[in-house]
Amino acid sequence: MAILHSYPFCPHSRFARLILAETGLEPDFAEEKPWDRRVPFLELNPAGNLPLLVDDNGLAVPGARGIADYLDDMRGADLGSRRLLPQEMTQRVEVRRLLDWFLVKFHEEVTDYLATEKIYKRFMPADLGGGPPDMSAIRAARTNVRYHLKYIGFLISKRNWLAGDQMTYADLAAAAHLSVVDYLGDVPWDEDETAKHWYARVKSRPSFRALLADRVPGMAPADHYDNLDF
Repeated sequence: MAILHSYPFCPHSRFARLILAETGLEPDFAEEKPWDRRVPFLELNPAGNLPLLVDDNGLAVPGARGIADYLDDMRGADLGSRRLLPQEMTQRVEVRRLLDWFLVKFHEEVTDYLATEKIYKRFMPADLGGGPPDMSAIRAARTNVRYHLKYIGFLISKRNWLAGDQMTYADLAAAAHLSVVDYLGDVPWDEDETAKHWYARVKSRPSFRALLADRVPGMAPADHYDNLDF
């Protein structure tokens, strides 16, 4: 049985969970706290980043992008119209461009701040950086998420899904990151109805159910978090 090493509120881990479910794979899950840097985990993945997929044969596939590429290489051709990385080159380039946007840019400007300050630091020991949240970082993330939301709305106003006519890795990466921000109540959905309707489509998919069931101990989600109709 394959094993996904992940953390429930790591947005990259959430992306991996979504694409595994959409691909029809059901791995076992091993929770790994991002700040622990446990030696047994570092032996599997010296970089220490999440997520990490260990397949049935023991091959360790690190990182969200690495897992996405691995799944497409191994199963993409069998998925037909459900393939999450299109076969046509122009479309593949656009999906990868948007993957970089959400897995790197959005993460650096929004989710890394919010997940670290509002979730991770609640559980991290003081010597590893735990403690009260940095409100300046939270304010920066709340400002930044607005233009990302507008960009999603712009793309969806021109296309059926973020990268084109079909749902791709781009939609699942964006939704995975937004789901963490949405849990915390920091997505200003009233500012872009187009983006809101797109997110409702994604979070209504069966692959999203497990994410919507996640809870941070001692911190309830925003009231609409698991409401498929907002």
